Amino acid sequence: MAVCAKKINFAIEKKYISMLEISEIFNAAAVLKGVARTTAIIPAPKLCPGLDIYLKTENLQQTGSFKLRGAYYKISQLSEEEKARGVIACSAGNHAQGVALGATHNGIKALICLPAGAPISKIEATKGYGAEVCLVPGVYDDAYAKALELQKEYGYCFVHPFDDPKVIAGQGTIGLEILEQMPEVEAVVVPIGGGGLISGVAFAIKTLRPDVKVYGVQSSGAPSMAESLKEGKLCHLNDVSTIADGIAVKEPGVNTFEMCNKYVDEVVTVSDDEIAAAILALIEKQKIVAEGAGAVSVAAVMFGKLPVEGKKTVCLVSGGNIDVNTLNRVITRGLNKSGRNYSFIIDIADKPGQLSGVCSVVGERGGNIISVNHERINSSTAINGCMIRLELETRDADHIEEIRGALISEGYKVLN
Repeated sequence: MAVCAKKINFAIEKKYISMLEISEIFNAAAVLKGVARTTAIIPAPKLCPGLDIYLKTENLQQTGSFKLRGAYYKISQLSEEEKARGVIACSAGNHAQGVALGATHNGIKALICLPAGAPISKIEATKGYGAEVCLVPGVYDDAYAKALELQKEYGYCFVHPFDDPKVIAGQGTIGLEILEQMPEVEAVVVPIGGGGLISGVAFAIKTLRPDVKVYGVQSSGAPSMAESLKEGKLCHLNDVSTIADGIAVKEPGVNTFEMCNKYVDEVVTVSDDEIAAAILALIEKQKIVAEGAGAVSVAAVMFGKLPVEGKKTVCLVSGGNIDVNTLNRVITRGLNKSGRNYSFIIDIADKPGQLSGVCSVVGERGGNIISVNHERINSSTAINGCMIRLELETRDADHIEEIRGALISEGYKVLN
């Protein structure tokens, strides 16, 4: 799946990293005061019973994502000559909105290249903040290539979504806020796409509080940073596929790879089903809407991917810009993953009372039947048999097994 990049100019990029000082992040915090919200850290005891979990709610940030911080700070530090040329950026959606807002506030023209498959809500929001949008077929990396092409053609100033020291410094202001809001924090869990967010947060936290653990989380369908750290060099993924569109990045940045390697304690991955379950849990238990990229930190803790037992842990919910249609599909996946929905396939005799008997067993055990599909002609059933599919609302996995056991004990042949 991963192909390691062959030619990388580390000498130049390492120089840039060495220039990032904690004073830059404090300066970014001063610039962003009155622009970016100081988002709340809230307790989340119901998400993971037995764990001491808190949420840093960047999904409630202006533009609905942390990306505003880095984009705005980068634009604020441009020279007058650079501002006059206008800015260009590429994004899966959230960086686009941050750049659009930052450019508009500074009276600068902005052109944003977005993947054609980006959620409609993100595309329209970017336009609403005043930017011109160029839709590019493919994923983030294709939008990136197009942005570089247009930059060379028209002379725009490029605002990178993650691999830029100024952008990283802006994102690092979240680390300062976490330490100020919760001095007793012991672990911070951060989503990773290209790595700008975790680079800034980890740099700030490890510089000021090296005892605090910083963990990163990626989607298993787009594990570019995880693969790179495993291989010890930048790796390029041939393809990415995940519901977490905001972190669907084929290759991390040179700067961010080096910083993650130095400051991040561990990087893990979560599946789309686990992400969906986390989104659902956040809605139901915390009344918070998170997009897929924003929920991966919670998913990693919910499904035991990280050693946070006994640690006061902050999960960074990085964004909440999820398309309504996507949310509907994600909720369905989340219900299935958490055992709240299940479809039984049952082979029964085709005679009066059989379906009624099945429904009685389900009803007596508290299952709610959503739909019934009755199929008489099926090559896998007996001549005098039929197949029924029951879609149920259930409480959890244990409830599903309770109903399954009851059906089997009553003599029904449960195929699924």
